[in-house]
Amino acid sequence: MYTSHEDIGYDFEDDPKDKKTLKPHPNIDSGWAWMVVLSSFFVHILIMGSQMALGVLNVEWLEEFHQSRGLTAWVSSLSMGITLIVGPFIGLFINTCGCRRTAIIGGLVNSLGWVLSAYAANVHYLFITFGVTAGFGSGMAYLPAVVMVGRYFQKRRALAQGLSTTGTGFGTFLMTVLLKYLCAEYGWRNAMFIQGAVSLNLCVCGALMRPLSPGKDRNDTGEKDPQVVLGPSPGWKSSGPPGGAEEKGAGPGNEEEPVGDLPAQAGPEKAEHPQNLCALRVLKTASQLTVRVRRGFRDWYSGYFGTASLFTNRMFVAFIFWALFAYSSFVIPFIHLPEIVNLYNLSEQNDVFPLTSIIAIVHIFAKVILGVVADLPCISVWNVFLMANFTLVLSIFILPLMHTYAGLAVICALIGFSSGYFSLMPVVTEDLVGIEHLANAYGIIICANGISALLGPPFAGWIYDITEKYDFSFYICGLLYMVGILFLLIQPCIQMIEQSRKKYMDGAHV
Repeated sequence: MYTSHEDIGYDFEDDPKDKKTLKPHPNIDSGWAWMVVLSSFFVHILIMGSQMALGVLNVEWLEEFHQSRGLTAWVSSLSMGITLIVGPFIGLFINTCGCRRTAIIGGLVNSLGWVLSAYAANVHYLFITFGVTAGFGSGMAYLPAVVMVGRYFQKRRALAQGLSTTGTGFGTFLMTVLLKYLCAEYGWRNAMFIQGAVSLNLCVCGALMRPLSPGKDRNDTGEKDPQVVLGPSPGWKSSGPPGGAEEKGAGPGNEEEPVGDLPAQAGPEKAEHPQNLCALRVLKTASQLTVRVRRGFRDWYSGYFGTASLFTNRMFVAFIFWALFAYSSFVIPFIHLPEIVNLYNLSEQNDVFPLTSIIAIVHIFAKVILGVVADLPCISVWNVFLMANFTLVLSIFILPLMHTYAGLAVICALIGFSSGYFSLMPVVTEDLVGIEHLANAYGIIICANGISALLGPPFAGWIYDITEKYDFSFYICGLLYMVGILFLLIQPCIQMIEQSRKKYMDGAHV
């Protein structure tokens, strides 16, 4: 069920069975790997940070459109949810086009969504422009940022993921301050327009996600940049099964063939006509693109529905159930806390130091601390992961009982620290399914988280519209969260029982 960490960070040959020829890559855990961490860090600032600061815009939308809290909350939840729900489909883009191209396109789409939202005439318009368009662009940039860090690190994976995902905390703090300032100075429409321009930096972050080259020399990585990442294997050559004659003739293995030699190959009579040269180039490009798309789709399809389906791993299925219930408990405070402090008449204190900023700041240190602790040889990543989850559940149950700023600040600090387990999610996922399936598997996990984020804030808004309190929404989400944790705890026990029973039956037959 678990994959050895020794299988991570090597150059793969075309045949995945040739594991005897695996060689360490010079950029694993060093060199350009830290630039990838930096790129992922800024992606988390621009995407997850801005989404966690949407509570500021949510208040503006309530005042502008005069809709119910439940309906207005759909705008923020759609953006958060779609960012994560599209994960499995973004895995297909990654398998076909590679992480770099996917992230750059995602940055353009995300920026377009912010700009179009500045012209919203009603909440329903924001559903399309901000919820769907900006959310889809965010998903295209977010998943590559997580996957690339996993591909570049072997020994320091938890620390690297922790450092990169601290961008969420920094981003929440910075974007909350930025959006408050922009809304106060220019209004929320101009604030969204400016934020759209800021989001174009996602394209720069995507450009830094350089694929690992198959070259042995460290200098080769800067000169020979593979055209695409063809599968969920860690960015080297595709780990899919060798294709037929079609793939051998036009596959990526022949991409480095000089295009300038085509006229000579085609004959001297064709070399005289430039249009023939252009036609040959177009045909060759189309052939290569067709092979890449087919191979990427095959790898994506086999990961979800084929014989190597991830759903045959029952522990991974339990992990999916956990993800379905977990994320809403983290998202609801960010969306509704700005209004909760207004209901408790704590606006003045919250304006001095927002409660969401407390979550964000503690969240930054928690991800690094939990990442360092999880990398210790004597510590189990799963134990750290589960303890953080239990702390977060406890914090969610206590939050409605606090009606003072000091009490809410303490609970928000606990939420910020315990939510640091997000940095361990890619590591836990990789341990469950292996590095070769990380893109597809993590896409499924964040899709489940997206469903949770999509339904959580509107659910809390509906509960308030009915009861005029947010308390019951926290209690219900906390109970569902506890059910998800029980799924993770029960499944290993069931497997141990089955293994003991199998050994007993084998002994009885002997």
